[in-house]
Amino acid sequence: MTLSSEEPLNVGVQIRVNARTYAWPKRPTVVICVDGCDPDYIDASRDAGVVPVLDRMMGEGFSAVALAAMPTFTNPNNMSIVTGGPPALHGVSGNYFLDPDSGREVMIVDGAPVRAPTILARFSQVGARVAAITAKDKLRKALGLGLEGIAFSAEAAAGCSKEENGIADVVALVGRAAPSVYSADLSLFVLDAGLRLLEEGRVDLLYLSLSDFVQHKHAPGTPEADEFMAALDQRLGRFVELDAVVGIVADHGMSDMARADGSPNVLYLGDRLDAELGMGAVRVICPITDPFVRHHGALGGFVRLHFQRADIDSERVLTFLRDLPEVELALPREEVCQRFDLPADREGDIAVIARPGAAIGSRALEHDLSQLAGQRLRSHGGLAERSVPFIVSEKLSPAYQEKGRNGLRNYDIFDFVLNGV
Repeated sequence: MTLSSEEPLNVGVQIRVNARTYAWPKRPTVVICVDGCDPDYIDASRDAGVVPVLDRMMGEGFSAVALAAMPTFTNPNNMSIVTGGPPALHGVSGNYFLDPDSGREVMIVDGAPVRAPTILARFSQVGARVAAITAKDKLRKALGLGLEGIAFSAEAAAGCSKEENGIADVVALVGRAAPSVYSADLSLFVLDAGLRLLEEGRVDLLYLSLSDFVQHKHAPGTPEADEFMAALDQRLGRFVELDAVVGIVADHGMSDMARADGSPNVLYLGDRLDAELGMGAVRVICPITDPFVRHHGALGGFVRLHFQRADIDSERVLTFLRDLPEVELALPREEVCQRFDLPADREGDIAVIARPGAAIGSRALEHDLSQLAGQRLRSHGGLAERSVPFIVSEKLSPAYQEKGRNGLRNYDIFDFVLNGV
C-alpha cells in the first residue's frame, strides 16, 4: 500500500513524500547528519585507527561521497535531507535571507519558510514513532514541522515539555546536563539522547543533527578532531548493538579560509561594491548568518546581492565580480536557480560564490572577528564544501548498489536506509 500526502493518515507498507516512495522501517532506523563533516575527517580518523565501527560500516555496508545542496549551509541541507529534495522544493536556501516583500533581513528560526512536508512528519502522521533531535534550537522547529512525535534540541534540553517537544525531562533521560553550544559535547549529547530513546524502544525512525563546532575550530587529523570522531564512533557502535540501521551524511564540508600567516582571507564585497557603484547601491546578504557566529564571524563561501537602484547595470556588476581573485562564480538569479535548484523568490539579483580558500563578507564593519581569538578561519558555503560522506551501515540490494554508483546527493539518504537495505 502506498500513501500520498493527500490520502488518509493510516499505517501502510509505504508512504509517498515529495514524489518519492519510502518503505516502512523494518528495524529501528537512524539517520545522523554530522554537521561540517568533510570526507577528510573520515579519512584522517580511519588512518589514525580511532574509528573501528565506522571503518567496519564502510567495509561491510555502503560508502560513497555525495554532493550537498547549494549553498552549503546548515538549514538548506538539513531541510533537503528530511524532505528528500533540493531547496527549490522546500524553499529554505540559507540560514538568513532578505524578504523581498518587506525589505527586512530575516533569520530562519522556525518552520515558517518551509514549503514541503518532511519525511519525518509524514511517517509520524501514519503511526510511526519518530524523533528529531538537533544540537541547536534554531533548527528544531523547522525539522519538527508537522511531526507528531518527539522533537527537541540539546541546547534547550532543560526546558523540554510534552506539549512543545513531545517529551519532558530530557536531562534526566540522558543523565547529564546539556553542555555549552560552543562545545564538542553538544553533539555527543544529541547522540546520547537518541541512544536512550532507542534503548527504551520509543522510536522507529530517528534523525540526529549534530553541531559543527569541532570542524570550525579543528582541521582533519588534529588531536581534537580525532578525539571527537572517536567519541562519535563509540556511539555508532552502540547503535549497531541495538540492531539499528544507520545512515550517516553531512550537511556540508569545511574549508580553511585563512592566509599563510593565519589571518582570515576575506573579500568584503559590500565595501568593494560601494567603491565601484556608490554607497548603498547593492545590499549584500550573507546566508550563513545565524545566532552562533562566534566561530565563523558570519563569513562563508556564498553571498547574495540585492540591487537597491533601478539603474544598476547587472552585466557591469557581473564583469566586475568575475574579475575579483576571490570569486569563483558570479551568477544572475535565473542561472543560479537553474544550476543549483534554488527557489527564485528567495534568491538575490546575483549570487556570488568564493574560490576555495577564500570567504566573502559584506562590509568589514559588519563582521566581528575578534572572537576567533587567533584561530584560523574555517567555514563553508561554496562549491569546495559540497562533497560529504554518505555511509549506510548495512549491505545494499544490488539495485541500490548500482544506484549508489551513479551520483548521490546527501538528501538521498532516507531513500537508501529505508528502501535500499
